[in-house]
Amino acid sequence: MRKSFFLQGVGLVAAMSLIPAISAGFAASDVDTYKELDQFMSIYERVKADYVDKVDDKTLIRGAIDGMLAALDPHSSYLDARDYVNLKTQTEGNYGGLGLTVQAEDGVIKVVTASEDTPAYRAGIKSGDYITNIDGKLIYGSSLDEAVDKMRGAPGTQVRITIVRPGRDKPFDVTLTREIIELKAVKWQVKGRVGVIDINSFSKATGPGVHAAIAGIEKTLGGRPLGYVIDLRSNPGGLLDQAVEVSDTFLDHGEIVSQRGREKNDIERFFAHPGDEAHGLPVIVLVDAGTASAAEIVAGALQDQHRALIMGERSFGKGSVQTVMPLTDETALRLTIARYYTPSGRSVQENGIAPDVIVPQLNDPDYKARPRLREADLRHHLLNSVKGDDKILEDDTNPDPRFAATPDSLKKVGVTDFQLDYAVKTIARLGPAAPVKVAAK
Repeated sequence: MRKSFFLQGVGLVAAMSLIPAISAGFAASDVDTYKELDQFMSIYERVKADYVDKVDDKTLIRGAIDGMLAALDPHSSYLDARDYVNLKTQTEGNYGGLGLTVQAEDGVIKVVTASEDTPAYRAGIKSGDYITNIDGKLIYGSSLDEAVDKMRGAPGTQVRITIVRPGRDKPFDVTLTREIIELKAVKWQVKGRVGVIDINSFSKATGPGVHAAIAGIEKTLGGRPLGYVIDLRSNPGGLLDQAVEVSDTFLDHGEIVSQRGREKNDIERFFAHPGDEAHGLPVIVLVDAGTASAAEIVAGALQDQHRALIMGERSFGKGSVQTVMPLTDETALRLTIARYYTPSGRSVQENGIAPDVIVPQLNDPDYKARPRLREADLRHHLLNSVKGDDKILEDDTNPDPRFAATPDSLKKVGVTDFQLDYAVKTIARLGPAAPVKVAAK
C-alpha cells in the first residue's frame, strides 16, 4: 500500500503496545469510560451465557468492532483477511467480480458506481440503483459482505440481480456473467484531433498511464492535439499520490490539494512541479455523480487553478482521507483521519465538485427521473466544515438547444455518449486551427 493514501495511507499500528498508554489515559482522565467498558463486558457475558444459540467469541468481537466503527463515518471500517486482500488487490488495478462499487445502508445495497468496461457497466447498472434480490432471493437486511459474496463466483458463471431504479414503476432483472476484472486504470483514444484520456481508477498505475496516454496521443497525431478531455465519470477514486501526480501532469505551478486533520496545525499541502505535459492546450474534465474521492481532487485542482473546464454533473462529494493501519498480517483498520481541500480552500465533502457547464447525459433515458447517490446521502457522513457560496457563480438560464435531443435521435446520428461528444466538440472550437508538430522523441 506504501506511504500514500487511498484517500488512504499506510500507518503501522502495534495494537498490544497501545494498551498501556490507553489504560493510563483512562485512569487519569476518564473514569466514566471504565463504567462503559464494564457494561460492555456485562452484556458480552450475558450474551455468551443466555443467548438462544451458542455464539463464538470471534463473531461477538467482530460485531462489537463493526458497531463501534459504524458509529463514525461510512468510510471507517475493520478489514478482515478477505477485505484486506481485496483492498490491496484493487489498488494494484485488478480484482474479481462484476465491476460494482456498492454501499450498504439501513439494510439496502446501493450502487455507487459501475466501473467502465465491466459486466455491470455493460448491463447498464447506474449510480443510485438499489439491488434488492440476488438469484431471486431477497437480500434486504443482509450485510454488505453477505451481498458481495452472493454476487461473486467463478468466472463464466451467471448471477441474476434485481434492480429498483427510482423513476421506474417496476423492478427489473439483469443477468450478468461473472469475470475476472482487470481494470485498466487509464485508456485513451483520439476523436477528431482531440485526445480523450479515460481514467477509471486511481491505482498505482494511473499516473504512469496518463503520461503514456499523452505520448500515445501525440504519436498517433504526429503532433499535439487540439486539446484533451479527461474523463473521470464513474471513477470511485483511489490513491492520493496518484491524484496528485495526475493533477501535476496538467499544471506547472500552484497548490493541488491540502489535507487537514483534527488539529489546526495538522495540515499537509501538495504542490505542482514546473512543466505542463499538455503544453497549455485546452482541457475539459468530465464528472458525474459517480466521480468520487481522488477523482474529485483532480477535478477540483484543475478547476481552482483555472486549468480546465469542468463539464457534466455534480460529483459524489467524498472529501475525506482514510488511512489503512495494519493490525496483523491479515487484518487492518481503515480509519478516516483528515478532510481534503481544493486549492481555493473548498471542502469537497458533501458538496462535491460543481461543473462549470452542466451537461446532461442525454443518451440515458432515465437521467431526469433517476436520483443520484452522493456522499451527503450516506448515513453518518462527515459534515462539511467549510460552507461555500454559490451566489458568486454566474447563473446562465438559457438552455442549450442541443440538450433537447433524445436517446433515439442521438442514436440515429451515431452519438452514443452525449457528454463526451459535447466535450470533444467544445475542445475543437477552442483549439488551434492546425496541429502543432513536435520533435520526435
